[in-house]
Amino acid sequence: MRFQAAVLRSYDAPFTIEEVVLRTEPAVGEILVEIAGTGMCRTDLAVRRSGGRSPVPAVLGHEGAGVVVRTGGGTDTGIGVGDHVVLSFDSCGHCPTCRGAAPAYCDSFASLNLFGGREKEPPLLTDVAGKALAPRWFGQSSFAEYALVSARNAVRVDPALPIELLGPLGCGCLTGAGAVLNTFGAGPGDPLVVLGAGAVGLTAVMAATAAGAPTVAVDRHPERLAAAERFGAIPLPAASPGLPERIRRLTDGGARYALDTTASPELINQALHALRPTGTLALVARLHGPLTLEPGTLDRGRSVRHICEGDAVPALLIPRLIGLWRAGRFPFEQLIRTYPLSDINEAERDCDAGRAVKPVLLPDRTSR
Repeated sequence: MRFQAAVLRSYDAPFTIEEVVLRTEPAVGEILVEIAGTGMCRTDLAVRRSGGRSPVPAVLGHEGAGVVVRTGGGTDTGIGVGDHVVLSFDSCGHCPTCRGAAPAYCDSFASLNLFGGREKEPPLLTDVAGKALAPRWFGQSSFAEYALVSARNAVRVDPALPIELLGPLGCGCLTGAGAVLNTFGAGPGDPLVVLGAGAVGLTAVMAATAAGAPTVAVDRHPERLAAAERFGAIPLPAASPGLPERIRRLTDGGARYALDTTASPELINQALHALRPTGTLALVARLHGPLTLEPGTLDRGRSVRHICEGDAVPALLIPRLIGLWRAGRFPFEQLIRTYPLSDINEAERDCDAGRAVKPVLLPDRTSR
């Protein structure tokens, strides 16, 4: 099967729109999805800085959504041809953490999602010359017209919904909202500080507002602070003098929870200082160097942990977020700016420059 995809051929090269070849039919437990839209996440762009750990050439993309056009036989997955699905990360389903309803911590997470996907012989996906392309990025490789995925990481949704916009629910929204709703279990009277008002941070703000948790949003960009304020947070510039003290005043003695999306050691330490006793700081961004904690940051029962994919079971959290969105309480679509897939390099530039909070790429089939 041949179709168009955005291929990253080297870490410092632009994406190229190419014809690629899918060389297999869906196996048992797999589905072939015609992609309607896929979000661009900073994790996709971090491949350029992976130090060779993420193989190229590759088809990236891991916030896909679309319509099932083919299924593998032999197992009843509950998903059939014609179903509309949101795609999320892959997991094995049988390791101890998967069995414990924590698929984001799957024993095989790295091999299934980050380092080329499942090994196939012959190659699963190639260019027209037969050169193998790293497939199954986060179980998807959805910067393309089609994606072959495990039915396990597909969540069926109402076909009346705008499927082309739902892809970010599978990762960015899942991470931000999941941190608030799952990891923290925040509710009324649980003060929260969010560091970084990008896509993950702003969806965390939305979830906190929906849960009734008073929230302070910290960022260096005035326009992102303005967005956080629209979604219910108190805006606070990152360069504010005495940041921990200001957060403590705004949260009536200190935040119970803090979510860092910046990977800034300075902000992480300031957030820890702003926590009340027994408060928790969660990290979602990958650190680029050592994290040195200042004296006193972990005193009085404070803790820090990393969380992956919002501690979510996608089949549970994605419908919950859709329900909040339908009720007008999770307006994630306000973060989206759409681009044709052929404009993927412009979308990347806009994402890097902060001109677009959440680019969503739409396969431009009408131009073919």
